[in-house]
Amino acid sequence: MSVSGMNVSVRRGFLVAVCAGLLSTGFAVAQDLKRHALSLVDTPKFGADFKNFDWVNPDAPKGGRLRQFVMGSFDSLNPFPAQGQPAGSLALVYDTLFAPSYDERSAEYGLIAEWISYPADFSSATFGLRPAAHFNDGAPVTPEDVIFSFEVLKASSPKYSTYYQHVAKAEKTGANEVRFIFDTKGNRELPDIVTQLPVLPKHWWQAKSAKGEPRDLTKTSLELPVGSGPYRVKSFDPGRSIVYERVKDYWAQNLPVSKGLWNFDEIELVYFRDRTAGFEAFKKGDVDYWSEGSAKAWVTEFEFDAIKRGFVKKEAVPVVSVAAMQGFILNQRRKVFQDVRVRKAMMLAFDFEWANKNLFYEQYVRLKSYFDNSELASRGLPEGRELEILNAVRADLPAEVFTTEWKNPFNATPEDVRRNLGLAVKLLAEAGYTNKGGTLVDAAGVPLSVEFLLDDPQWDRLVQPYKLALEKLGLKITIRQVDSAQYERRSQDFDYDVIVGQFAQSESPGNEQRDFFGSATASQKGSKNAAGIQNTAIDAIIEKVIFATDRADLIAATRALDRALLWNFIVVPQWHLPAQRIAYWDKFGRPAKTPIAGATLMQTWWVDPAREAALVAARAK
Repeated sequence: MSVSGMNVSVRRGFLVAVCAGLLSTGFAVAQDLKRHALSLVDTPKFGADFKNFDWVNPDAPKGGRLRQFVMGSFDSLNPFPAQGQPAGSLALVYDTLFAPSYDERSAEYGLIAEWISYPADFSSATFGLRPAAHFNDGAPVTPEDVIFSFEVLKASSPKYSTYYQHVAKAEKTGANEVRFIFDTKGNRELPDIVTQLPVLPKHWWQAKSAKGEPRDLTKTSLELPVGSGPYRVKSFDPGRSIVYERVKDYWAQNLPVSKGLWNFDEIELVYFRDRTAGFEAFKKGDVDYWSEGSAKAWVTEFEFDAIKRGFVKKEAVPVVSVAAMQGFILNQRRKVFQDVRVRKAMMLAFDFEWANKNLFYEQYVRLKSYFDNSELASRGLPEGRELEILNAVRADLPAEVFTTEWKNPFNATPEDVRRNLGLAVKLLAEAGYTNKGGTLVDAAGVPLSVEFLLDDPQWDRLVQPYKLALEKLGLKITIRQVDSAQYERRSQDFDYDVIVGQFAQSESPGNEQRDFFGSATASQKGSKNAAGIQNTAIDAIIEKVIFATDRADLIAATRALDRALLWNFIVVPQWHLPAQRIAYWDKFGRPAKTPIAGATLMQTWWVDPAREAALVAARAK
């Protein structure tokens, strides 16, 4: 979670992994000290005197152009409103208070802010801004800019209003200091999520545009934005392409958190309406880099001439991180999915084993947790602190949470398939549906119909056999393919029965769980609560996650949340692959060490002039 290489949207997702507290095992007692780095999982690897990250080449040459494929379209250069389709990678324009380290499970280091301090009760967080920080129009970054950014984003963006729900206010406490006051104590994540605040230029947003119109953060716009980040927008063709150029005098380029990063002079995102056209452009060399999401394509489509001649390299880069829960998301805003028995029947009808063998060349692993591939995943039966958390909301949870270890349906044989479909038939009958001439209808005679909303034709090969299985049960199934713009609109309006989506998790879950699964966000357009969950037990467990007292308590609360989500059958789980499948024209250099986050292309790679010249000469022969 969508979403080539480790692009900036993935970077933002990775930031969610970072939480407040300087620790080694468990949470150390926070003290009101000035800290250069934060982590909730481990002690930050790099001390206050570090020169650069060890997963970069600090002497990487600057220059060249990176051209990347993007599927879809865009109609805005403002990434903050809930409406519209912003261009990809606009986060390149905006610096945040702290920056992530991609080779640590959870760590951030000072960027705009040189340090952070917070009291032992986590009731506030104070930042010391670097005097040298400035926007790319030359204006200094001030406490007023930070305060403005917090206030306007929280007021106008559903994402930030939820994320910063417990950040009550921001105030200036010195010439280069800002303090954030929290409305609650004991939430060790709050200092950290504030470090992730993108800082906007107050003077620019409060001035009028070149057309003499007031700028409005809540509206889409094609005006070139101003930020303090390593890149600015150079040019764009709405819906077709956007070019970012490196800021040659980027204020932070010599800081330890920036050394060896942001090496391309230009980054061009080239938009295509479908994968086929984009892949053909890559094969011709009109796109430099490809991240492959299809197992079939990875096996069958990467024997083209440029690979055979050695011009294009192909590899799978290991990624060590929590696996995102990806699946068919069942929208509980629809009456049909408000009955858990229908949702469970949907899961029983999906034959992952057949799909993995016949469609995916057995490359994938079935997801069995919302926090798979980590210590946060539930296992066995609940006990200890986890059981205590669940017992507090026992009356509002399915009984199986306490009695049965969660397992996905498994189809090793045709008999297994028939058995699982038989169980689904019984559940649908219990839910009040009867079979009339091969179609399930409710008591009023209304057919049980479900629409799959898709924006990528590649999903059709998976959904079609799933459709056949559901139709055997008597469901009326429609598959609707729409373009990216329509898909975006319908997704934001929650206008769908079933979509393919994912919930990208982290090593240290926190406030974002409200956005994913909290009742308050179910009716909030633009939220991440794609399933429309409104469940008081899940709400209560989320608060235990957010207010966990130490690492052990966080693990217990997260496992409890995982178990509650699984037994509510919110999604039909799909799969994960602990690697990035990438291919690229052989003109790049990259650091010797690949961080655990994977191929951080935009951040750490560079164009190797000698390799690029050799490639051009070889292709000319």
